[in-house]
Amino acid sequence: MLDYSQRIAALLFVIVFTVVFCGAPASAQESTAKAQADSDSMAADIALARPVGTVATVAGFALFVISSPFSALGGNTKEAWETLVVPPAAYTFKRPLGHFEGETTQGQKQQ
Repeated sequence: MLDYSQRIAALLFVIVFTVVFCGAPASAQESTAKAQADSDSMAADIALARPVGTVATVAGFALFVISSPFSALGGNTKEAWETLVVPPAAYTFKRPLGHFEGETTQGQKQQ
């Protein structure tokens, strides 16, 4: 039979084998890759998407102002506002930093 130290060594070997080959390196690589992707997407969001979204919001508002007399005559001012101004403003100012698919912080789709 195995003595006490050999049992401990065998148990330690099984634990190390399980941890090393059953997910620890994969988890570390996935979390590192995810953190890198998150930081890259946040940097792209700050440098590109937010300024473009701000320009789109201002342009949408300008188009709304230009089209508002015609929208008022047609009775669809609210629809023009919700089409020209609300989507770019929500994309620019309500979306979490680095999330491009319209997800909230809880992972649910925005409506």
